[in-house]
This record gives sequence, structure tokens and C-alpha cells, in this order.
Amino acid sequence: MRMTNLPDLAVNVCHYAILILMVLYTIQSITVFSRQHEAEKDRVFLRQNLEMFLIHFLGFLTLFLNSFQFDLILFYAAQVLYLMFTLLLFRNLYPRASRSLINHMCMLLVIGFIMVTRFSTDQSLKQFEIAAVGTVLALLVPLVISKLLVLTRMTWGYVFVGIGLLGLVMIAARSTNGAKLAISVAGFSLQPSEFVKIIFVFAVAGLLSTQHSFRRVVIATVLAAAHVLILVISTDLGSALIFFVTYLIMLFAATRNPFLTMIGLFAFCIAAVAAYFLFSHVRVRVQIWRDPFQDYSGTGYQICQSLFAISAGGWFGTGLCKGSPGAIPYVSQDFMFSAILEEFGAVFGICLILICMSVFLMFVNIAMKLSNRFYRLAALGLGITYATQVFLTIGGGTKLIPMTGVTLPLVSYGGSSVLSTILMFGIVQGLYMLRVDEVRKQVYDPEREDMIRKRHQEAEDAYRQETRIWRQKNETRSVDGRPGRR
Repeated sequence: MRMTNLPDLAVNVCHYAILILMVLYTIQSITVFSRQHEAEKDRVFLRQNLEMFLIHFLGFLTLFLNSFQFDLILFYAAQVLYLMFTLLLFRNLYPRASRSLINHMCMLLVIGFIMVTRFSTDQSLKQFEIAAVGTVLALLVPLVISKLLVLTRMTWGYVFVGIGLLGLVMIAARSTNGAKLAISVAGFSLQPSEFVKIIFVFAVAGLLSTQHSFRRVVIATVLAAAHVLILVISTDLGSALIFFVTYLIMLFAATRNPFLTMIGLFAFCIAAVAAYFLFSHVRVRVQIWRDPFQDYSGTGYQICQSLFAISAGGWFGTGLCKGSPGAIPYVSQDFMFSAILEEFGAVFGICLILICMSVFLMFVNIAMKLSNRFYRLAALGLGITYATQVFLTIGGGTKLIPMTGVTLPLVSYGGSSVLSTILMFGIVQGLYMLRVDEVRKQVYDPEREDMIRKRHQEAEDAYRQETRIWRQKNETRSVDGRPGRR
């Protein structure tokens, strides 16, 4: 009897240990900003790494104790090696990179690995492979960002590529649940809108970083509207909303004109009302949001099950593999946050939100300290894109807003989403390194130091010359009775 209850006891211990470690990690992700010395920050980052690896270990231990699939041991070991190499390579290749961003990226991936494996080992294996490929590419991105200034001059290239990819999806993509999202390439399903988000941010940054004339603003608005319109026609409403919010905030940051922002909000309200009357799927989602129980067994079933899962979890959750989040259709893609709340609880969910907020604030902080306007707007746009996607996912799953069907970055299942988000983190790392280089150049600039040293030398030579002239005058006997040399 005791041996029978031992696995259950171990699972319960692992569950509460994961909650405690998650709370500690979240607190340290906030308090690290108050640390003044690099040595103190390094100790905090090391503690975060330890807590992350412990959460990863305890999560997979729980999965193993619930299934006794020995393949999970090898899968866990492969993920540990991946996480170690990611942390070490970023730290050694880019010593000036932001370790907070690296830790948060790995932490979100760990949560995603645990939850996706809980639903499907095959999906988790695909997710892991894509994350590994994305990390290799992300290791090269900071070098490209810091070396190629030509990236700031490819504005129209970004525009044509972005609109072209979205147009290809609208024409050639297969329809999934009424939306055209993905195309098949060599047997792989690819969702181009995930990558166009990055291209779109670069295009808007290029259009608005050089000049803010009325003509340039109109051009940027028309091109942004073209992106959004194609997504609306493809019924990819979540991505369309992300593009719109990103452009509106980038426009305000570039022009500092609240009147333009108000016009954009007014246009959004008109477009939302028009979409409600023009598209039946928009009306369905609004009706589900207003009262999902009106059609519980039909269109409202997904959001109703999400609400049941959230309420079942309470503050501390039912425990990993002890809930029933699988009852939610497409849970690993659209409702991962609801599954996390059911099995890990609201405390874990709040910590996850705070980590995502910390990532967004770091994106914005990096943007504010960059002197190059293109890079500044790009960093801000990527941060807005990330934050909007997190808000839409969490808000849709909790019925705060109508459901949009976007994934929780790095946590939900979706290869294109994971790959594009990892690349986004790599781009921001490159921008962060540019900021560090600018600060170092301001603190110690060899040319500036040489100029100051030269000026000091010239001043000293002038002083010596004046002293020499004064002594020569005093050594000459004065004819008007003034003291001279005896």
C-alpha cells in the first residue's frame, strides 16, 4: 500500500516544489533590476538558471511517474543539453548580451516543453527540433544586426516581401477552422504571418524613422492597412489585430501626435463594426464572447471548457496530469494558458504573466536607450507585437476579449510561432548589444580621449610659453624704476 502511494506522494511534492520555484524565479526577475553591481546580478542569474533546471526536472519527473515511458528520460536529457548549450553559447559568444532575456526565453521554452509533452510527445518532439533550429539561427542574428547597417535601408524590400507572403497565404493556404493560416512546404506546415510580423515591424520602422511628413504617414498607413486587409480577408483576425496595434503604437512613438492615434482608434472602431456585419465568423466569435453557454454543445463549447478548466485549477492547480485540459479543443495551440491554470493554478499563471511583462518591459527599455531611430522603432515594434500576442492569448482564453486563436509565444504548440519568437529574441539581443556598445563608446571613446589629451597638452604648452615670456620680462632691468634683476 505504501509503495502504491509513493508515486502520488512524489507527484504532489513535485507540484508544490514547482510552484515555489516559479514564484522565486519571478521575484528575482523583478528584483534583479535593483542590483547595482554586475557580480550581484550574475548571482541572481545563476539562481534563476538553477530554478529553471529544477522546474524542468520536476516537470518531466512528474510526467514519467504518470506514464512510465522511458523515452521521456532520453527526451529530457536532450532538452537539458539544449538548454545548457543555449545559455553557455549566448554567454560566451556575446558577453554583452542581456542574460535576463536569455533566461526568460529558456524559462518560457521549459514551460512549453513540459505542457506540450503532457499532451503529445510527438508534438513536443517537433517543437523541440524547431526550437533547436531557431536557436542556432538566433545565435547568428545579433552578429548580423550589429554588422549590417544595410538592414536599415531595405524598407521597400520589407514591404514587398511582407505583402507578397501574406498574399500567397490568402491565395494558396488551406483553410483551417475557417481561417487561411498555413501553407505546406516540403511536407512542413508553415505559417508565414508569424514571420511577416517581424518584416512588418522593420518596414514600418524604415518608413517612419527618416521623416514624419504627412505624405510619408499616409504611405505608411496605406501599406499597413494593406497588410491588415489581407489578413482580414484570410480571416486571420488575431494576426490582423496584432499588426494594427503594432502600427498604431509605432506611429505614435515616431510622430508623438495623439491626433493621429485618435484617428487610428476611430478607424479601428469603424472597421470592427463593418467586420461584424460583413463576416459571419466575426459575429459568431462576438456571440461566443458575450454568452458562450447559449450554444454550449456547439460554437461555445471551446470557451466553456476553458472556463471550466480555469475554475477547476483554483490558486494552486490540480497538479500536472491530474486535470482534464484535454477536453478543450485545440488546447495545446489556442488555450495553453487555460491548461496551465488548471494544472498549475492561478499563482503559477500570475507568475507567467509577470515574466511575459518583464520581457516586454526589457524590449521597451532597450528601445528607449537606442540612438538610431530605425533600431529604436524596431525594438519597440517587436515588444508591442510580443505583448499584444500575449494579451490576445490570455484575454481570449479567460473570456476577457473575444477569442482570436493566436498562440502564447514559446509556450503553446506551433513551430512557426516558436521559430519566429526565438528569432525576435535574437534580434532584440542584437539591438541590446548595440546599445551597450553605444554606452561604452560614450564612457570611453579612444578618439575622444586622444582629442582631450591633445587639448591638455596644447594648454600646458601655452602655459609654459607664457611663463617663459613673463620671466624674460622680469629679468630685464626696468628704466622707469620698476623692480628688475639686481
